[in-house]
Amino acid sequence: MMRNFNTATIKWNDAGLAPAIVQSEADKRVLMLAWMSEASLTRSIEIGETVFFSRSRNELWHKGASSGNKQVISKIEVDCDADALLITVKEVGPACHTGARSCFDSDSIELKS
Repeated sequence: MMRNFNTATIKWNDAGLAPAIVQSEADKRVLMLAWMSEASLTRSIEIGETVFFSRSRNELWHKGASSGNKQVISKIEVDCDADALLITVKEVGPACHTGARSCFDSDSIELKS
């Protein structure tokens, strides 16, 4: 069941941000983790593409605006504590600034059970 949410109900951290996990609609691969402010979430909903808050530049960042590697939003979910977002997207190019499909396509460790 999908519940409508109001951006005001999200528990933003002390900096006014919440983590946003971006996931591929096609295969559920986690593509990246970024930060959103209320303004970037509102803008994302308005245009249907991801817009994040760049902590290093202290400004909104429309993913793919300069590179063309946009993320078209299919669904936005809020976790049970209302302090994290899961954004399902249709990918238009790689998510990572390195050119990798996912920002998690680097070193990893696998644990055997």
